[in-house]
Amino acid sequence: MKYIDTLIEKAKLNRKTIVLPEANDIRTLKAAEIIYNKDFADIILIGNEEKILNLAKSNNIIINSRIIDPDKFEDTNKLIEYFYELRKEKGMTKDEAKSIITTNYLYFGCMLVKMGYADGQVSGATHSTSDTLRPALQILKTDKESPIASSFFLMDTHDTSIGENGLFIYSDCGMIQNPTKEELVEIAKSSEKTFRLLINDNPRIAFLSHSTLGSSKCDDAYKVVDAVKLTKEKYPELLVDGELQFDAAVIPSVAKSKAPNSKVAGKANILIFPDLDAGNIAYKITERIGHADAYGPVMQGLAKPVNDLSRGCKAEDIVGVVAITSLQAK
Repeated sequence: MKYIDTLIEKAKLNRKTIVLPEANDIRTLKAAEIIYNKDFADIILIGNEEKILNLAKSNNIIINSRIIDPDKFEDTNKLIEYFYELRKEKGMTKDEAKSIITTNYLYFGCMLVKMGYADGQVSGATHSTSDTLRPALQILKTDKESPIASSFFLMDTHDTSIGENGLFIYSDCGMIQNPTKEELVEIAKSSEKTFRLLINDNPRIAFLSHSTLGSSKCDDAYKVVDAVKLTKEKYPELLVDGELQFDAAVIPSVAKSKAPNSKVAGKANILIFPDLDAGNIAYKITERIGHADAYGPVMQGLAKPVNDLSRGCKAEDIVGVVAITSLQAK
């Protein structure tokens, strides 16, 4: 059984309503059908009901989810007014607010979450990460405990000899291009919270680099060294170490030679990448060559969960991210 099935079972215990605004995509409709059959969340699809149902029928998909058409929804004006109030200090007019809410379904969905009609949103199958995250950051903003929002991937490698029985949290692989040392600290803290929510209470955090404990002397390595130091000072309860190369962080035999006194090396299950290039490349190599299941990029640090998808995702990937989103909403 894949680990995502465990999360689906957990989501059944705390059923949530999740918006899928990309109802013009067959993968989204197929995911809605799967979620209905697995019965772990309630789905809201956004768009013209007739068009959605016709698209589903032509692809042998049965839709039992709620469909909301912004042009017919009885509370669309309430969403427009609230959105205007949120953004008027940024120069937005009421006409602009109306245009955005009635034509941009990602914004419409985020307003449904903001106003309590839904608990979270998942999109990105047909939109870029920036398109997915912009309305979330404008409307929902970060939670009180997180000074920044970041992203992670839940990686299921199926190799129980590494990570946490094969499971890892990879951060940040989808949002912050070149995090400062202070931002790396907060990414680590959010990732630790995510790990406890989705996996268990045994997080071990490795800050990754091309260097292990001083083997390289350069600014890129020093940034990671400083981030580890700051993390230990600000969050002494976290089990962290670094800078560590990937093999030193994950493989016990390598850790014995490169970092023999580390409590994290060789046993890390949370990997903090020094920048977006490293994180994004690493997760795709792990998924495509390592044949791991990758769920994300999932956001962390938002007041309410809105999560992204890869535009190359499958319907099953959407199902998995909906399960994660439901648990975040708890």
